[in-house]
Amino acid sequence: MHSVIEQVTARIIERSQDSRAAYVRQMQAAEERGVHRARLSCGNLAHGFAACDTEDKQALTLTNAVNVSIISAYNDMLSAHQPFKTFPDIIRQAVHEMGSVAQFAAGVPAMCDGVTQGQPGMELSLFSRDVIAMATAVGLSHNMFDAALYLGVCDKIVPGLLIGALRFGHLPTLFVPAGPMPSGLPNKEKAKIRQLYAEGKVDRAALLQCESDSYHSAGTCTFYGTANSNQMIVEMMGLHLPGASFVNPGTSMRDALTREAAQQVVRLTQQNGEFTPLYHIVNERSLVNALVALLATGGSTNHTLHLIAIARAAGIIINWDDFAELSAVVPLLAKVYPNGDADINHFQAAGGVAYLVRELLSAGLLHDDVMTVVGRGLSRYTQEPAIENDQLIWRDGITASLDCSVLSRVAEPFSADGGLKLMQGNLGRGVIKVSAVALENQVVEAPAIVFDDQDEVKEAFESGKLNRDFVAVVRYQGPKANGMPELHKLTPFLGTLQDRGFKVALVTDGRMSGASGKVPAAIHVWPEASLGGPLAQVVNGDMIRVDAKRGVLQLLADDDAWLSRGQSMPATAAQHHQGMGRELFAPLRQQVSCAEQGASVFKFTAID
Repeated sequence: MHSVIEQVTARIIERSQDSRAAYVRQMQAAEERGVHRARLSCGNLAHGFAACDTEDKQALTLTNAVNVSIISAYNDMLSAHQPFKTFPDIIRQAVHEMGSVAQFAAGVPAMCDGVTQGQPGMELSLFSRDVIAMATAVGLSHNMFDAALYLGVCDKIVPGLLIGALRFGHLPTLFVPAGPMPSGLPNKEKAKIRQLYAEGKVDRAALLQCESDSYHSAGTCTFYGTANSNQMIVEMMGLHLPGASFVNPGTSMRDALTREAAQQVVRLTQQNGEFTPLYHIVNERSLVNALVALLATGGSTNHTLHLIAIARAAGIIINWDDFAELSAVVPLLAKVYPNGDADINHFQAAGGVAYLVRELLSAGLLHDDVMTVVGRGLSRYTQEPAIENDQLIWRDGITASLDCSVLSRVAEPFSADGGLKLMQGNLGRGVIKVSAVALENQVVEAPAIVFDDQDEVKEAFESGKLNRDFVAVVRYQGPKANGMPELHKLTPFLGTLQDRGFKVALVTDGRMSGASGKVPAAIHVWPEASLGGPLAQVVNGDMIRVDAKRGVLQLLADDDAWLSRGQSMPATAAQHHQGMGRELFAPLRQQVSCAEQGASVFKFTAID
């Protein structure tokens, strides 16, 4: 093992000793109570299987039959989740063949940041993760189940499902993806047309056609944002079947993997002799593996929130120092948009997860000695699925990349580090992703232009006020202020200004999405402005240094007098608390933790 991987892992284990032990005791206590249906009263059980057919009712009265819970994020508006419509029937049939039962236990909400980007609904987006976790718990609270399958793909859905699942970590668990849509309009061309629209050089019809050609069918968006980063880390944690992440929906392979996932989770139950509950799989080592995979592929900055929240649900404490130390030694092996021209289908064709696992294991950058849903050893994930004679099999994956412009070797990385940096200084702590930022743009020292609302940036751009070097400080976008929306809407404006030759950077207590691109953006900064953090005291003209190379986020001043300017949250901020259901989320805004604690509303006693 690489020494830094070992050191970071050991530090996480030591830091989490008490809270992890408390979590494991909770899961063991739940496990020791045995098959939970046996503990239900006759009235409880009758309600639980009232809608089942006679055969399933008979099976569910027996403790040796397995009842599999299906928790799904299906809806038919969102392309990534629409394929899940057919999955429950596939799962039920596959489980029946094993002499057991599958029940659809809960549907959880699934919202799309692509639909809500720049809209009021985006301010519910991050909180939807914790709502999904709670909805997952409600679905499993009936105490009818011996195992669980989780159907989800996108940004907040998979983290929410996993947080909820970890509170039922005594159950064998498998995650079932839907896969990416086939490639459409190249992502780089899409970004170009978006920028031309921002400059007024193409009309709305051209923009809509571009977007429709890019997002054109069922399946996950093909750029490497949070949705595809979700699939990467879940597979790397051993919670998918090997090679399941990036198989297109509507294919025979996708259906075969769904069937096998249903049958494999039955095999992992106590009744079938291979008992492997979720808490045996998700531990400090598997989480470090997820972090390494994220960094090696230039994955979503949103996981600097989500992985922390997921870990805490398992009694494990990780922070941005861990991300930064790992990033310094984990090489960038994938170039998938926004840090390359390829999309996720090209990544899959070049060798996919199996090749990536092989490379990282060979360099000692991953823990092999971990439990997975297919047994002990992450090396099992160097295999990929195939269909032979109508049977699903696994065979060794390739040993050399089929496209070195998309997937490279540890010996010849695209970058020596993972491109994720911790930013800190007198403006607070934040993170920056530089895998798509040119070296010459990674240090910006310029006057601040302060915005209290993201729409103000658009207005300033259109009026020509931003044609100069500057650091955009977009504040009051933190979780307590307005739910921490993504500010991806700003990318075309800031990107255009950078292309015009200006030195431009963004500093914000908000998010910038998994598609963070070529403009340096110090994001997730805390303490957030609404709590009186340093960002609240910045005024136009203050000189700010954003140095991604050294991790410096600094307001340049002779002393600290600027911290006592007495500026406060503008009264107009209250408009973000009403309408589009935002008033319902007031308790979450009040309770949410800071970004480096996962921006979560949950308090786990042993940790908090």
